[in-house]
Amino acid sequence: MNGDPSLPTYPTPGEALRLDRVTKSYGPRRVLDEVSFALGRGERVALMGPSGAGKSTLLNCIGGIDRPDSGDISVAGQSLSRLDGDGLSRLRRRAVTTVFQFFHLLPTLTAAENVAFPLQLLGVDRADRERRVAELLAAVRVDHRADAWPDELSGGEMQRVAIARALAPGPDLVLADEPTGNLDSATGDAILELLARLGDELGFALLLVTHSRHAAGICSRSLHLRDGRLCEGPFEA
Repeated sequence: MNGDPSLPTYPTPGEALRLDRVTKSYGPRRVLDEVSFALGRGERVALMGPSGAGKSTLLNCIGGIDRPDSGDISVAGQSLSRLDGDGLSRLRRRAVTTVFQFFHLLPTLTAAENVAFPLQLLGVDRADRERRVAELLAAVRVDHRADAWPDELSGGEMQRVAIARALAPGPDLVLADEPTGNLDSATGDAILELLARLGDELGFALLLVTHSRHAAGICSRSLHLRDGRLCEGPFEA
């Protein structure tokens, strides 16, 4: 899927993400307490923990939506603390993308147009956008629904389109925030298999936020947040 040099390319071997002693507080409450870990490109890691543990805050900091109070976050070797607002916007368009629990497709755009949208923001020309979108919709197996509106799609189809949209810019890192939380178990399993397969084929790193040990089974190791502090180890089924 990467053959055309005019299209965004997928990452090369190396490190996709590094956090060094990241701390974040809201008022007197310390939500993240010196969190440190790294993710290699192509690696799949589960981020687990109870509600209120700091998982959403951590994702927001990694995605450049929020800034930590101290510590450093690097995506593909680029320190987020050195980027201004425009730089963070560019990073979110290209290097780090998110797959959400509730899909967040734009309701006024078709499935194909939703996938094309990040490529438009990157300035990819129309012919290359159309080719890229066709490849991605085929890869997630919803090319037959390219012209459908989001409200005409099933939950599983919407999540497949959302995954294609996240992959369109060729990100170094994909953040998946409870991507099966709004799906039945069979559909959720198909989405997990899809994420694992595409990660293997395309080489992006995946940080999977989940409450489910079953979902975490597609990952090689797990990170556990509790009260803002991190522990990690191999995944245990």
